[in-house]
Amino acid sequence: MIRAENLTKYYSDLCAVDHINLDIKKGEIVGFLGPNGAGKTTTMRMLTGFLKPTSGSIRIMGHDIEENQLEIKRRLGYLPESAPLYHEMLAYDYLRYASDIGSLKGGEKSKRINELAGLCGIRDVMHKTIDELSKGYKQRVGLAHAMINDPEILILDEPTSGLDPNQIVEIREIIKEIGREKTVLLSTHILSEAEATCDRVIIIDKGKIALDAEIDKLKQSIGNEYIINITLKNAVLEDVEREFHSVEWIAGINVSHEDNGVLRIGVACRSPEDMRGDLYMMIKNREWTLLEFQKESRSLEKIFMELTREN
Repeated sequence: MIRAENLTKYYSDLCAVDHINLDIKKGEIVGFLGPNGAGKTTTMRMLTGFLKPTSGSIRIMGHDIEENQLEIKRRLGYLPESAPLYHEMLAYDYLRYASDIGSLKGGEKSKRINELAGLCGIRDVMHKTIDELSKGYKQRVGLAHAMINDPEILILDEPTSGLDPNQIVEIREIIKEIGREKTVLLSTHILSEAEATCDRVIIIDKGKIALDAEIDKLKQSIGNEYIINITLKNAVLEDVEREFHSVEWIAGINVSHEDNGVLRIGVACRSPEDMRGDLYMMIKNREWTLLEFQKESRSLEKIFMELTREN
């Protein structure tokens, strides 16, 4: 449905998007994650035809965006981070206006507006001016606008930005409902939202793809990897390293020294089972003094931080 190859965008000497490749299939809900300035919005604007790439190619539903931009825009819905609404209009009138400039005909317009009012939960505010609405309802009206022509692909840039927790859950449920029939690419800073909503996540950092993985496989990988934080006294560093590096399920250790001969050690484990019992027996047999012993599971948040933090 969406394919980009070697997609690149420069602003003067600044490389905002650096030769990225995307392949998003029909029916997927894909979360596009990254810190501020990573290149998410620039990428989405190029995919919608709003920005022209410096180099690279984009194909939407088999159509080259350079040659068939109008046809692509008929099949694609786009909600920018700040929905471009006419605040003095009634919500109904605004959606009617959007349907007038779209491809709907005659009685299809009222039918489609009624469907979207139910799907997006805006029936009760259709008679109000957009300026009267909360930000959550404004986002819903913007989402309804993006879907007015019943597009096969939806691109949503930070659809829950600035919303309260209840509104985030409501928009999330709407997106999941939409995703049953459409292909959705959404950017977000809220990692729990991507985990709960998306089939797949793509993490971008400094214009490059840092991770592209299905959520289920990522969760399975996360479940097999965890850290055991221990603090030891009366232990010699060389002995600790030799002992731990000989164990198959220990992927690595990170050691820091403290006063009075205390070692703080992060033990990276790779096993579907909790190996704390085995590790405790290793420590006990060595007669090291154990001061702290704690398991720290990996999460999508930790993976995000590992991939995007500054060196």
